[in-house]
Amino acid sequence: MPKSSAICVDANLVLRFVARQEDEVVTNLWHRWRIEDRAFVAPMLLRYEVTNALHRLRRAGTLTDAGAHEALRSAIDLPIKLHADAELHDGALDFAARFDLPAAYDAHYLALADQLGVQFWTADRRLAHVVGPHLPWVRIAE
Repeated sequence: MPKSSAICVDANLVLRFVARQEDEVVTNLWHRWRIEDRAFVAPMLLRYEVTNALHRLRRAGTLTDAGAHEALRSAIDLPIKLHADAELHDGALDFAARFDLPAAYDAHYLALADQLGVQFWTADRRLAHVVGPHLPWVRIAE
């Protein structure tokens, strides 16, 4: 059970919010959370992952250069408290092993949510389906 009303958000969720304005599911979630005065947290990794995803969308022709920069600025301007403590990496390593994840990036979000006792929201169906049955504080934006 979450100890806090804060929400840990991942890069997939942020990307859907800043790069796909027509995404009503995620837009409605963000507006509801803001009305509820929720705080947002994420590992520092968030900005690197969002930047990389926007670069890939630009390379694929899905976003223009200006659109990618605008989405990046919007993501950076979101009121998300970023965490980068060393303990986070140990927790991520443990979560990655526990769930046999192909990489430890996503596990940083799990470790932070676990460390802070908050819900973790993702738009990554694969991750949610792997860990969700075992971690009741994981939520998917569908």
